[in-house]
Amino acid sequence: MPRFFIAIIPPLPIVRDANGVIQALSDRHHTRTANAPPHITLQPPFEWPMKQLPQLEATFTRFATAQPAVPIMLAGFGAFAPRVLYIHVVRSPALLQLQATLMQQLETALGIVDATSKTRPFVPHITVASRGMTPAVFQRAWADLEARSVDMDFLGDRLTLLIHSGQQWAIQADYPLQPEP
Repeated sequence: MPRFFIAIIPPLPIVRDANGVIQALSDRHHTRTANAPPHITLQPPFEWPMKQLPQLEATFTRFATAQPAVPIMLAGFGAFAPRVLYIHVVRSPALLQLQATLMQQLETALGIVDATSKTRPFVPHITVASRGMTPAVFQRAWADLEARSVDMDFLGDRLTLLIHSGQQWAIQADYPLQPEP
């Protein structure tokens, strides 16, 4: 069965900035990240049969049209030591509510449950390095990032369903959220 996940993908200027950080870390420290566009994961990867894709897409369409767009604020860098470096996404009430409501809807309507999210809090972030991270590489890469500042914001106005091709993650479809009032 194919694998999917649901995310918010930032606007192109922020994607370019994030890709610049990813490339700089890769060039300097030989780190990598998942083969996916920079994103904020709302629903971690799950398997879903292709023949039931219309049901999945219809559920997301109904969900998205009932949810307001959310302001997203990026503030500095963070780490899940000793394996992941990321751009910190501020845990706003609107973003936390969107993610919790999405997870509940997926569980109720489609039976999609992420067991890990039941035991860990949602920590929104944009990963910039997560592979090739020995403890020594992590320390050097983190030293490059921890003093750098990031101060950007954007409106999360769509949810994106991504599918894994066997090689990389690709956008399957976007689902617009309600515009800000």
